[in-house]
Amino acid sequence: MADAKAVATPSTDSSPNADALTIGSYTLTSRLMVGSSGYPNPQVMLDAIDASGADMVTVAIRRVNVENPAPESHLDLLRKGGHTILPNTAGCYTAREAVLVANLAREALDTDLIKLEVIGDDEMLMPDVEQLLKAAKTLVDDGFTVLAYANDDPITCRKLADLGCAAVMPLGAPIGSGMGIVNPYNLRIIREELPDTPLIVDAGIGTASDAAQAMELGYDGILLNTAIAEAKHPVDMARAIRHGLEGGRLAYRAGRIPRRRYAKASSPQQGRVGS
Repeated sequence: MADAKAVATPSTDSSPNADALTIGSYTLTSRLMVGSSGYPNPQVMLDAIDASGADMVTVAIRRVNVENPAPESHLDLLRKGGHTILPNTAGCYTAREAVLVANLAREALDTDLIKLEVIGDDEMLMPDVEQLLKAAKTLVDDGFTVLAYANDDPITCRKLADLGCAAVMPLGAPIGSGMGIVNPYNLRIIREELPDTPLIVDAGIGTASDAAQAMELGYDGILLNTAIAEAKHPVDMARAIRHGLEGGRLAYRAGRIPRRRYAKASSPQQGRVGS
């Protein structure tokens, strides 16, 4: 089983990657996870992933031949680049389908990682909660490290965490929409309800400011694909989102000032002229 890149930075370092992200037995130096589909060509994909700094790259198992990947296939290129492959169950509509795809990925790729997606329909691409929970229980019981894509619903997310998912991944907005964080209120509640569960915003991120907002809400990371792959300049967007994420993480760790209804002078009032 391939391990993610280990963090060598001392814990006293205040750089954005100094606080590692741990998911199950995997330690990541980057809190940005990216997809591998929809790029203009394989070289742009590789350059964009490199610019993003991502350790972990997700691959849709139903779209690739994992048993006999062709030379220079996306999967082969990613492996050569030393990336940790996160297989996903995109395109599955039932728990049974998702479990079958996950087992295929584990056997072919020698990994216990799985990004679990169980979709309700082709139009909205929203999770089918009933099937998602059923699949999550089966896969966790089967020894998988499950990263579960979910609605931005605190109850569903809590149930996934209680089932033992290694990470819960509530959506920021519908897949591929680029709408950003449409319901920060719910995402904030999920963070408060699950303080000890790795939480990743998955889907809906459109640009660097969306990434910063997600991290400022206290999320542990972001997974995205379309925002980079379909940008006018994917490599530049990958770099921008990386910086947005790192800035948001640093801001969260620094602790923002409280919002106030009225002004508060930053200069001391004592010693003013005429006082």
